Amino acid sequence: MCCLITSVVLLGPRIAIVLWWLLNMGRWETAFDTFLWPFLGFVFFPYTTLMFVVVAPRGNVVGVDWFWLGVAVVVDLVSHGGGAARNRDRMSRSPA
Repeated sequence: MCCLITSVVLLGPRIAIVLWWLLNMGRWETAFDTFLWPFLGFVFFPYTTLMFVVVAPRGNVVGVDWFWLGVAVVVDLVSHGGGAARNRDRMSRSPA
C-alpha cells in the first residue's frame, strides 16, 4: 500500500504535466519562454510547475497567485523531504 501511495504522489503530477502538455501545448508555450524551466520543473518540482501553468498562463504571477505557488513549493519540498525522513527511520530500525 505504501508503494502505491508513493507512486501516485511521485508520478501523478508528472503524468498530469505530460498529458496537459500534449493536449494544450499553447498554454505551456505562453507560460514558459524556454523548454528548460518546464523540464527542470518536471524533474524536481512537478507540483510547482503545474501550479505555475494554472495561475500564470501568460507567464506573470500577481496577487494571490503567489500564495498558491508557495503552497505548491511546500508540497514539492514535503514530498522530497518526507521520503528522506521515512527512509532514514527505516534504516535506523533495520538489524545490524
